[in-house]
Amino acid sequence: MDNQLKEKYGLPTAIGMVVGIVIGSGVFFKAEAVLNKTGGNMPLGILAWFIVGLVMIFCSCAFSTMATHYEEASGIVDYADVTVGKRYAYNLGWFVATIYAPCLVSALAWISARYFCVLIGWEDQITAGSCMTMAGFLLCISYALNALAPKLAGKFQVSCTVAKMIPLALMAVVGTVVGLRSGQMAENISTMHTATVSAGEGLMGAMVAVAFAYEGWVLATSISKELKNAKRNLPLALIGGSLVVVLVYILYYIGLHGAVSTQELMASGQAGAKMAFQRVFGESAGTLVFVLIVVSCLGTLNGLTLSCCRGLYALAVRGEGPRPEMFVQVDPVTNIPTNSAVMSLVFNAAWLLYFYGANLGGGWFGGFNFDSSELPVITLYAMYIPMFVQLMRKGKGLSTVSRYVMPALGVIGCLFMIYAAFAAYGVSTVFHYLIVYAVIMVVGNLLYGGKRKA
Repeated sequence: MDNQLKEKYGLPTAIGMVVGIVIGSGVFFKAEAVLNKTGGNMPLGILAWFIVGLVMIFCSCAFSTMATHYEEASGIVDYADVTVGKRYAYNLGWFVATIYAPCLVSALAWISARYFCVLIGWEDQITAGSCMTMAGFLLCISYALNALAPKLAGKFQVSCTVAKMIPLALMAVVGTVVGLRSGQMAENISTMHTATVSAGEGLMGAMVAVAFAYEGWVLATSISKELKNAKRNLPLALIGGSLVVVLVYILYYIGLHGAVSTQELMASGQAGAKMAFQRVFGESAGTLVFVLIVVSCLGTLNGLTLSCCRGLYALAVRGEGPRPEMFVQVDPVTNIPTNSAVMSLVFNAAWLLYFYGANLGGGWFGGFNFDSSELPVITLYAMYIPMFVQLMRKGKGLSTVSRYVMPALGVIGCLFMIYAAFAAYGVSTVFHYLIVYAVIMVVGNLLYGGKRKA
């Protein structure tokens, strides 16, 4: 059996994957969280979006350098291998396959279900079992689409990327114009509604929340072997997609504050985005645009699933991890690593159950309750640091900017995100998360064996 993935995706799919993974849920889901973290301070919220976006751009530039300098590498695991070493690469790959990607996908399944509930008038059901049942259903549908019809999933990704830009662009332009004319924008900029939130505390909390909204772009590297002319197209997708995301996020956030007051956004919770669109475009048109938000969330879920399906495969092709001979198998008809996809669905289901129990079900896990949509993101930033340092040490032949400046800026950005996590969550919560992280990583290292490639 041929277990090699074939080149089947072009630059539009790669850009669509970067933009589609990042944009689509977090910008809607975290806008209210940013306001609550900053106490309604709109400029501070904009600063949080800008800083984290800058960190993402620095990191994407460093990864684009790896993509061109290490042409034989494919995905984040290989980049970790050529920069730091095989054992570190395995640990990074195991983390992505079992914690990082499943946490993002499970959160996205719930967010997609949540906005669907809002769309049909079930605002009171978003923390109930019915919403979680819908989340599980969407999770299974997304995996079925990617495992059985990958080309269709790729086309769906590009289509959703186009569709999701419509509500963002409309709110960015129309919301800003309306807000400037009505004076709502000026009022929101000049008003802070919760004096008990300090600027430093608010900024750190907002940055951790925003980190989720910006995350997932690095998973686009997982399809580099399936990307046509990857040496050219992957850097273009990483940098170009990142710039688009930052610009769109900031403009949308500004436009949102032209539509409604910060008090209303903070009080409306999950219905805030729908209320804003209806306020600007009218009841019917606003609802229609909100439909595109639901499609946007589903597109993000699809993009993350597209990458997540390849988690254990990325380890198996290196002869590492549990049963590499099983997870390396690629279906001859769909050209998808089916066994890897099935196992990733299991991981996602487990983290979806955790997400519900820890955040919505009343705190099932005691001191081990944490937001699985945010802390794994910060962990990945921490794991980038050794890679960037080694790129500076080993990147002979690269320009000064590519070898030293961008990786150094990436390291600084990653360290800042780690500090923000401790400042936002406190040492106790982060410590309990790190215990869970350590246990899973120890299990992964016990399974490190297998038939390694020479």
